[in-house]
Amino acid sequence: MTEMTPALESFISNVKQHQVVWGLQDETGEGWVVCDSSEFEATDVMPLWSEEAQAKSHCTEEWLGYNAVAIPLGEFLEFWVADLNDDGVLVGVDWVAEQDCLEIDPIVLATSLVNVEEE
Repeated sequence: MTEMTPALESFISNVKQHQVVWGLQDETGEGWVVCDSSEFEATDVMPLWSEEAQAKSHCTEEWLGYNAVAIPLGEFLEFWVADLNDDGVLVGVDWVAEQDCLEIDPIVLATSLVNVEEE
């Protein structure tokens, strides 16, 4: 089990309050931002944020053509977690560019979030 860090606690608290996670989607509506892991070789990470403003702040430079898009928590848990897990993609929790951020297995994140859905 992943240690409950302040960053993860904050992420879970915000998701609990708003019932959404935020990702960056390209202008076509087909692609999402995924980048290389800073911790694991040959592993991709999908950055997700617990607040819209945090996500929007990353729509610059290489991600200029992307938009912050809300993913309802129920949809994330029902569809996204399995797909990310099947693809071997980790989740970057409240990602901050140019910093080492918490990268977590989607199943572990889902386990933490399932207890907060619709509380």
